[in-house]
Amino acid sequence: MKRVKCIFSMPVIFLLLAATPAVAADGWALVPRESSISFTGTQTGEPFSGVFNRFDADISYDPANPADAHVRAEIDLASVSTGDAQRDTALPTEDWFFVSSFPQAAFEAVGFQAFGENRFTTAGELSLRGLKKPIALPFELKIEGNRATMIATVTLNRADFGVGSGPWADGKWVGLDVAVILNIVAERKMP
Repeated sequence: MKRVKCIFSMPVIFLLLAATPAVAADGWALVPRESSISFTGTQTGEPFSGVFNRFDADISYDPANPADAHVRAEIDLASVSTGDAQRDTALPTEDWFFVSSFPQAAFEAVGFQAFGENRFTTAGELSLRGLKKPIALPFELKIEGNRATMIATVTLNRADFGVGSGPWADGKWVGLDVAVILNIVAERKMP
């Protein structure tokens, strides 16, 4: 959940950093009003987008030791909004996110690997609708003073997680690929 005390995620996210409470100097607190987890997809060939309005993240990251980073993010799936009343009513149902049985999606990863200036990747696990799948998440991370900004986009196949069943399962009406966009802002926790 997006909590004032503090993630896409998605990714991540929505993109998607987590904190180890015992290491306060490495802890980062999400800035909810400046962070977002959004997604894009297609319906009958036309693009649409949406957001998750509530998410939370625990973040532990020391720039000198990226391999020790730990991220855990949770997304409140009932907070989904696409701006289309019919779609927004359908997404929490059993055919899609099945919120009554699986209210949250979660992403957890340990360790960042640098592959260029401000560019990293992490390997984690995404849990959605009771299924867990490995996810590689490339991202850009900029730190200025005590403020960090993480930006990432990852494409998921919704069928891998059983999202969209019945007439929606084959991708004929709603595309199988969904891009999850994470824009996460965090501030260093002071010891």
